[in-house]
Amino acid sequence: MDFEMGEGLAKQAKDPKQTVKKLIIYLSPHKAAFIVVFLFAMFSTVFSVIGPRLLGRVTTALVDGVVAHWLGTGLLTNFPYMMRITGWLIGLYIISALCHLAQEIIISRLSVKVTYKLRTEISEKMHRLPINYYDTRSHGEVLSRITNDVDTMSQTLSTNLTQLVTSVTTIIGVLVMMISISIVLTAASLVVIPLSMWLMMAVLKRSHVYFSEQQEALGTLSGIVEETYSGHDIVRAYNGEIRAEEKFIEANKKLRQSAWKADFMTNIVEPIFNFVGNLGYVLVCILGGYLVVRRAVTIGDVQAFIQYIQTFTQPLAELGVASNQMQATIAAAERVFEFLEEEEDSPDVEKSFKKDHYEGNVSFQNVRFGYNPDKIILNDFSAEISAGQTVAIVGPTGAGKTTVVKLLMRFYELNGGKILIDGVDATDFTRGDLRDIFGMVLQDTWIYNATIMENIRYGSPNATDEEVIAAAKAAHCHNFIRALPGGYNMVLNEEASNISQGQKQLFTIARVILKNPTILILDEATSSIDTRTEILIQKTMKEIMQNRTSFVIAHRLSTIRNADVILVMKDGDIIEKGNHNELLECGGFYADLYNSQFSEGITEEGMIS
Repeated sequence: MDFEMGEGLAKQAKDPKQTVKKLIIYLSPHKAAFIVVFLFAMFSTVFSVIGPRLLGRVTTALVDGVVAHWLGTGLLTNFPYMMRITGWLIGLYIISALCHLAQEIIISRLSVKVTYKLRTEISEKMHRLPINYYDTRSHGEVLSRITNDVDTMSQTLSTNLTQLVTSVTTIIGVLVMMISISIVLTAASLVVIPLSMWLMMAVLKRSHVYFSEQQEALGTLSGIVEETYSGHDIVRAYNGEIRAEEKFIEANKKLRQSAWKADFMTNIVEPIFNFVGNLGYVLVCILGGYLVVRRAVTIGDVQAFIQYIQTFTQPLAELGVASNQMQATIAAAERVFEFLEEEEDSPDVEKSFKKDHYEGNVSFQNVRFGYNPDKIILNDFSAEISAGQTVAIVGPTGAGKTTVVKLLMRFYELNGGKILIDGVDATDFTRGDLRDIFGMVLQDTWIYNATIMENIRYGSPNATDEEVIAAAKAAHCHNFIRALPGGYNMVLNEEASNISQGQKQLFTIARVILKNPTILILDEATSSIDTRTEILIQKTMKEIMQNRTSFVIAHRLSTIRNADVILVMKDGDIIEKGNHNELLECGGFYADLYNSQFSEGITEEGMIS
């Protein structure tokens, strides 16, 4: 078993004992069902292991009859006795089969129930995790925990757990029957057991490392597949197919290396136990023949014992295989419990501030924030926004513009300072109530696998079809929707690749129009729309922004000239503030940005994101 292990051995396996404890605690509400499964397994085993002993009596009776007939001292066979034993055998095997069937039904239902609960908890957990969690992990890696790892746990509950229970009860039952036949034969057959157990422990000790590596490698591979598929247009546009394939091949090699080692450790168990079991089988045959000659046991007992020794080694091998496969479950459970134990968003207030109407006043008071506490992005951001004002935020890439609106929506918690909505601290709202006040249109559009009607209605789930159509008309997408196959009932695929980027952005604008929020956030909302449509959209946006507090982030400074207030940001601070004409007259940073777009083009310093 000394073969190349690659980088995997250098990694320390996580504590499997702690994971098993967590798994037992998680399954404890279903302990009654597990007890019932154990009882059915025990009954099934008891009834099945009695069979060889009864069959041995039939064999003994048959041999004794043949010998007696040959010696002329009795009948050839005792048919009534043999038929009675055979009837008992049939009855026992039927009861055993029914118990086994009940056991399988219960464990299958239990497995589905536990898996359903686990996936539900993971889904709920996803919505409680901070945005930063998803910013630091690939989507595929998260998906792997929800799908691959949970499936691995489900498979163990439905198959391996049953096999473990059956194997243990069979070993105990067979051992009792073996002892009842002959202590000497039992002792001889058990001589090889310590060797079997030592080999099994050696395999289990190393297999956990490989199964942990396999689950991690599977998560990495899923992440690569997800990101490559979602960005396949970009991959092809930049001739990145070879690089993407090389990255996939490298991850696939790591998965192959860990997977074959894990499979090898699983499959090697049964041959080892068969070999060791055959050694015990030879010992029993030799010693059994000797004891029959000495009339210490009957030939039927030896036949039954040989069946028992075969039955004894088989569950031992199955126990080794199931125990080895449990390592995959432990590795998967580690990753699932890690996800469930991730730090969540800070708890919402028990009683949220909520009223029927909001004015839309916003106050930033000495806001301090960094995605990493050691690297602050916003140093001391303060601004007062009156209800109904249109506020434009401009500045070079990395100035913190998008960060400001993310903090406004409370996607992240502040490191210092306050954000007030109508004089109320944002933390006095629940996140749900706070976000109900806002409507957001981002540069990165989000469309999901549903009809166009449902995608627009996402902004207001209770809206009627007529209201959805009215919002689409306001967003100037009604006409082209009618021209699409199926119209409003056309189903968009997950990547929404069956419509253009500009059309997707119009849908998201219609979505926010339908919601009719108090405060509107537009983060480069018209970046993917042609000039003619943009003029129409700007007119529509101007109408819906009237008497509504609006935050606008734009690449093109020409689109924000009519803003009531323009906040010019650089390195996390507001360096200039005023309307368009005031800032131009100052001849400062904003004037340089504006003039660079209309005279020299966009300079490196003047790039707006």
